[in-house]
Amino acid sequence: MSAGIVRVSAQLGLYAGFALVVAVLSCWPPYARVDLDNAVIKLSFSHAGGLREPCRTLSPEELANLAPNMRSGVDCPRERVPVVVELEIDGERVYRAALPPSGLAGDGPSSVYERFAVPAGPHRIRVRLRDTVRESGFDHESTAEVRLSARQSFVIDFRSELGGFQFL
Repeated sequence: MSAGIVRVSAQLGLYAGFALVVAVLSCWPPYARVDLDNAVIKLSFSHAGGLREPCRTLSPEELANLAPNMRSGVDCPRERVPVVVELEIDGERVYRAALPPSGLAGDGPSSVYERFAVPAGPHRIRVRLRDTVRESGFDHESTAEVRLSARQSFVIDFRSELGGFQFL
């Protein structure tokens, strides 16, 4: 047998062994993101909080001190307040956070993505959100009675243009 045939046979054997390892690891060990008897509630949204300070009208003296191309008449700071969100499942608070605004100037939306595994069956979900400068209380609140099946994914979204919380 020549050295070339031995080398090609060895390469084919290594390739076949590698393909076998990849094939075995692609389906073993079995993986499930959720136990077979559980469902998942996902709290996921991006929402921009209100401005930290209100816009103010500039006085004629302040306008005179500005360059002509900067004279808009109104000074609006860009920084936004953190969005405070709270989630209760079956009367128990499972999540509460003050989500800081994104962006270098703190002027972008606040984002959240959290997962909660719950047993399949009926659940009472209450979610609240504060997106203004007020110190206590909430600006948006919603409650839902849901029946989740095993391995179901239930999403809670927030869309101010659609009236608040969306249960999907």
